[in-house]
Amino acid sequence: MTVVHPISRAWVTTGGTGAQNYDEFADDAEITAIIEANPHSALGIEMPHRAPQSLGRSFLDALPDAVARLAEAKADGSYTPAEQVVVLYRITAPGEEPAYGLFAMVDTDQISTRADEPGLVIRNEDVFIAKVRERVALAEALGHLLSPVLLLQTGRGDELHAALASATEMSGAPAATDTDQAGRTHAIWLLGPGPEQAALTALAGGGELVVADGNHRSLAAQTGGLSRFLAVVTTPASVAIQPYNRLVSELTTTPAELLDRLRAAGAEVEPIDGPVEVPQGGGTVHLRLDGQGYAVRLPATASARLENLDHALVERLLLRDALGLDPGDKRITYVGGDYPASWLTGEVDAGRAELAILIAPVTVADFVAVNLAREKMPRKSTWFTPKARGGLVVAELPR
Repeated sequence: MTVVHPISRAWVTTGGTGAQNYDEFADDAEITAIIEANPHSALGIEMPHRAPQSLGRSFLDALPDAVARLAEAKADGSYTPAEQVVVLYRITAPGEEPAYGLFAMVDTDQISTRADEPGLVIRNEDVFIAKVRERVALAEALGHLLSPVLLLQTGRGDELHAALASATEMSGAPAATDTDQAGRTHAIWLLGPGPEQAALTALAGGGELVVADGNHRSLAAQTGGLSRFLAVVTTPASVAIQPYNRLVSELTTTPAELLDRLRAAGAEVEPIDGPVEVPQGGGTVHLRLDGQGYAVRLPATASARLENLDHALVERLLLRDALGLDPGDKRITYVGGDYPASWLTGEVDAGRAELAILIAPVTVADFVAVNLAREKMPRKSTWFTPKARGGLVVAELPR
């Protein structure tokens, strides 16, 4: 019995609704600009309070606007309904190997967050509970899920990859395509009931599934009492992990005192001549303060492996101990790999932030190993690419 199932009632894009997921942005103004340029984007439904006509309202106050936008999109033909389908998914770009996935529903009761909790879906990061509450409220208001959780099939990933590649190749023209901000083409094909659908759902659910993107969305499904959640099941060969950096808008001390506190904690601090880039490997993080960059080797401890990951050391030694900031402090912005190092350092140089922290990416192999050991990754430590696009396949929830 597989934990991956067809979508009972799906609404599939006819084009123009695709969107970055709500949590992929470092600047809220970008969200507003995207919605203004593309009113049909699902982003206006996912983040209704950032739509131009709703600015100044809270997320909860803007939920009726989200409901109205989804109803309008269904009524004007932006989406077409389909019953009992899974959706083949392929992402392509020049110079990149194709990435494959399968839109489907996954059993919420299979989510496991610790070693003694049974389940095939492993959630791996700490979360911000305010974001979870927003996702719960959105699902309750809409009665639909627009943004999928990205799940990495670790048990039968190679078989699933080959099967999805073959299925998309044999399926002819896609039902719809969408181009993202990086120029990648996202293509989807509907697959109804039958032996091929059954074989693909069995492969997709044939081993432990690690949450690669969507920790808040998966917890929202649990908190909201959903029996199943919308997911894209993908394969290790389809993804890479990019840097996940931090930007601090306001320091709680002077730059000199910050560096002195890091040295006192055992860090080695060396100036960087020239541009400040993402480190080539783990063990050292790069900082950009006003007018100067620094390479900082944070001291490892004799404790658990996870506590010595660069992202964990930054959270504990730099942000909490040296600056007195909790991870959810509004002065911290978590900046994914779609933003280059030059963007982060440019924010500091322009005076819009006081500190940029550049951290080497986690490897896919380390990520999988940590999760299969049922250990928990630090917050916002893995930026997977390519990301599954929201608004392509919408799952209607049972009433």
